[in-house]
Amino acid sequence: MRWSNSGSWSVRWRSLGPWGSGRCGCIYGGQVAVDLSGARRVLVVCDLVCAGCAAGMALPVTPVAALLALRCVIAAVSPVFTGTRAATLVDVLGEGDLFVLGRSLLRIVSRSAVLVGFGLGGVLLTVVSPRGALVITMCTFASSALLLRFGTRRRPARAGGGSLLRYSLAGARQVLGDRRIRVLLLLCAPPMFVVAPEALAAAYADEIGVGTAGVGLLMCAMPVGTIAGELYAGSVLTPAGRSRIVLPLAACGLLPLLVYPAAPGLGWILLALLVTGLTGAYTLGLDRWFVDAVPEELRGRAMTVHTAGLMTIQGVGMALAGVAAEFAPIGTVVGGVGVLGTVCCALLVREVARTRLRK
Repeated sequence: MRWSNSGSWSVRWRSLGPWGSGRCGCIYGGQVAVDLSGARRVLVVCDLVCAGCAAGMALPVTPVAALLALRCVIAAVSPVFTGTRAATLVDVLGEGDLFVLGRSLLRIVSRSAVLVGFGLGGVLLTVVSPRGALVITMCTFASSALLLRFGTRRRPARAGGGSLLRYSLAGARQVLGDRRIRVLLLLCAPPMFVVAPEALAAAYADEIGVGTAGVGLLMCAMPVGTIAGELYAGSVLTPAGRSRIVLPLAACGLLPLLVYPAAPGLGWILLALLVTGLTGAYTLGLDRWFVDAVPEELRGRAMTVHTAGLMTIQGVGMALAGVAAEFAPIGTVVGGVGVLGTVCCALLVREVARTRLRK
């Protein structure tokens, strides 16, 4: 029942507060800490902080204001954990195809855990109290800290010390100063648009009268497609094949959302969401391009900027979709998001192709 803030396409806990804008700094700061003090230490500390917060939330005497504050701390720390884990994956698996498949496996596990967690969380609350569930959450964080401390190898810090601020700013300038790296970072834009159906799923289900079961189906269809797409791309396609599908899928992945304004019925909407999720397979090839484009000494910070940007734009996309739904029917909003997203992604794809040709 661990609270996940990875880059999966599900609501998770983002609706509990406007912390998305601060995640970029949290994750980037986490990678700076990794470079200066080592990954294992950062990961263990993150888990212990979250375990302490969960323990505080489980106390009967904790007031509501403190509960919100502790939840805010977890929301700020969890992205540091995620960014640190992603940034050190290259050190563990290397920079070749094994890294691409390992990163994909992490995403698949994360998304699967979220889907399973939605169901098990509801079942668990029929057996134990909410505070009991928080105690279980505390134990999962503590177990993770112990596993990381005694089950992983200590890796030396990448940097030899110095000013944290100077190191952070210098790394950001180098990462964002390269045109190829910059445009590959921007190609994480599709998740900003694909979160719109997810953010509006409950309201849309109410609008078309499909009830709570329909909400569940609308929430699960796209993540299921994403998992299936990544499994296929990772197990069937060659590295060259995964590279070939990046630009077409990134450019066209949002087109299925154009069926929303026609209101064809729940079945067709679920199929559209499933297909949109399947196109997420382009991320495997994009991961390889990204790690190939970034110099080794910048790889950790560059990957962390990528993770931070992905998480931030998802939060922004959800907020904007909610605002738009105040002024227009949900089907129109999602269809408009599909059009706008396709135009933006097509422009980014063209720029990526140009930078590749100039290499």
